[in-house]
Amino acid sequence: MSEPVLVLDGITKTYNAGTPGEIAVLRGASLSVAPGEVVALVAPSGSGKSTLLHIAGLLDVPDAGTVTLAGTAVAGLPDRTRTALRRREVGFIYQFHHLLPEFDAAENVILPQLADGVPEADARARAEGLLASVGLGARLTHRPAALSGGEQQRVAFCRALANAPKVLLADEPTGNLDPATSDTVFDAMMAQVRETGLSAVIATHNMALAGRMDRVVRMENGVLSEG
Repeated sequence: MSEPVLVLDGITKTYNAGTPGEIAVLRGASLSVAPGEVVALVAPSGSGKSTLLHIAGLLDVPDAGTVTLAGTAVAGLPDRTRTALRRREVGFIYQFHHLLPEFDAAENVILPQLADGVPEADARARAEGLLASVGLGARLTHRPAALSGGEQQRVAFCRALANAPKVLLADEPTGNLDPATSDTVFDAMMAQVRETGLSAVIATHNMALAGRMDRVVRMENGVLSEG
């Protein structure tokens, strides 16, 4: 059996620890994601799912528990090593696209590749291929302001895939879209995820979308449970 691409074991996180305003967000959350598996993370707002995704993606560190990403135990790694591992192995997409407004669609997907040392010609070819695969081949030179909400999210998705990560972490990626556009964006995302064999953890309030993923985990009181 293949080794999990992401393992969270006993993750705890408390904000304002030791103060009257202490908030225990994660209380021993554990999750294992297999290669190619797409997991829906369902949780109420404010329950800690964003914190969990940030810890999984090495943007934050837990108070206790361990993170193993692509076979590498993360605890104790220097910041520079964590950053390189995150850039290489993790793609992020959020509810808001966070595209750079002064750059066009293709350039937004090219930039993370340049930061990773990819030659510009290769980066452009990959960007154009990714954007074409989600139906944006005719929108390469459009800046974010000239794109619809669904198009902006598809560009953000392509940017997340730019460096061919092993894991996609998505925090309510269709939450700002109307139902029809949400379905279109989700279909485009899932087609690429399946084609590339990418693993994904996708936080969503949309139970119809959650039901189309391989597995549903719920967060309640800082822990995760199946279903």
